[in-house]
Amino acid sequence: MLRVFGCTHLCVPFARLLAVGLLACWAGMERCNIAVAADRPSIVLILADDLGYGELGCYGGEEIPTPHIDSIAAGGVRMTDGYVTAPYCAASRAGLITGRYQTRFGFEFNPIGARNEDPDVGLPVREKTIADDLRLAGYATSLVGKWHLGGTAKFHPHRRGFDEFYGFMHEGHYFVPHPWSGVKTWLRRKTLPDGGQGRWTSDDGRVIWSTHMGYFEPAYNANNPILRGSQPVQETAHLTDAITREAVDFIDRSHQQPFFLFVSYNAVHSPMQGTDSYLQKFAGIEDIHRRIFAAMLSHLDDGVGRILRQLDETGIRDDTLVVFLSDNGGPTRELTSSNAPLRGEKGSVYEGGIRIPFLMQWPSKLPKGETYTHPVTSLDLAATFRAVSGQVDRSTDGVNLLPFLTGSQTEPPHSQLFWRIGGRQAFRAGDWKIVRHGRGNSVPKWELYNLKNDIAESTNLATKHADKLEHLARQWEILNAEMIDPAW
Repeated sequence: MLRVFGCTHLCVPFARLLAVGLLACWAGMERCNIAVAADRPSIVLILADDLGYGELGCYGGEEIPTPHIDSIAAGGVRMTDGYVTAPYCAASRAGLITGRYQTRFGFEFNPIGARNEDPDVGLPVREKTIADDLRLAGYATSLVGKWHLGGTAKFHPHRRGFDEFYGFMHEGHYFVPHPWSGVKTWLRRKTLPDGGQGRWTSDDGRVIWSTHMGYFEPAYNANNPILRGSQPVQETAHLTDAITREAVDFIDRSHQQPFFLFVSYNAVHSPMQGTDSYLQKFAGIEDIHRRIFAAMLSHLDDGVGRILRQLDETGIRDDTLVVFLSDNGGPTRELTSSNAPLRGEKGSVYEGGIRIPFLMQWPSKLPKGETYTHPVTSLDLAATFRAVSGQVDRSTDGVNLLPFLTGSQTEPPHSQLFWRIGGRQAFRAGDWKIVRHGRGNSVPKWELYNLKNDIAESTNLATKHADKLEHLARQWEILNAEMIDPAW
């Protein structure tokens, strides 16, 4: 018999009343928890690799249609002044996934090749990731695609907050297995088969060599298998299709709970490989170099479209926060990618290296078809995702963008933005930006630009506005003093 406060049979009516009350309370708590969960969106973060500012239709690109990516802008908000924290892959991703300037924890440079397997090279284990935060909030988490934040066991995505991982650990990967059937492959070489320079095409037209960059194509696949979890798999599908397939499958399996899906495409990063069907679509582009790029971008756009369609098919599109951006500007000489109207390319801290396409859509919360012109940064994503998942924000260098994008806060999200990648350094405050590109031990002079009047950074105002330059340089030094030396 139930004993309540020392009573036996005399307390049975009260016990029954209490039991009914507890059941009602538990039911109410369950309903409350369900309601809280329903208020928290799932999050799909789609990251393109090496996509230039000027290629998408919604950013003025006209040659290569990108209707699916453009639909994110049409149904959400397009940022004109969206930035990443570094002009190349790994350092940019370290800032994005932590919400902190990567120079605060020594991740300043870009590990490539065998450096990925150095046990000391990777995202420091003390740094919390977006996935750590969201998993703690009860989200299912998955990374599909490229990692590039450490290639050894302690840096594995499963140890950095991701429940699931399908992809590769290093900086790049061939899109299909050798001998590259069904694609046309463009490779950088130092010398052509005849010992000369220029461009060479194989007899079957499947492989093109070019010496225009002056170096060999990196050995992307060396010690860099496609993994499911930590186990190598033999992937036969084109990697853009495989990444899309895995993302769609995760949505299908996880849509009844809040989830965080990080879709980290390696397109349009080299090696350049365009499939026959997409090459045919762009048969009107005479230069095969540019045609392969067009095929890769269109293939990526269709993958994004399939992910968006899966959100529709599972009925969660309105309550899903979708973000699309690139990890850095496009490497124009390598890929033909356009950063127009910006100056510079991947590797540079001129705008073309660090200002990127940046789109955000949440149909039930954000305005549709809006353009936001104040500077925002990939650092803001961690703070934004924490806010929508119901967590109290921790100290980051970013801010929750939602109040700014919905208009409830009208001031700019940031008064200043900082960049340091060795001797490549920049700082933006308002419309003004200083930049310098040093090599080795050289310390070049700062250049000064007004981005409102000169988005292409064509007129150096350092002499004309020396006081402004000196003020910005001091502000850069103040922030730089908070950073640490590179860890490797």
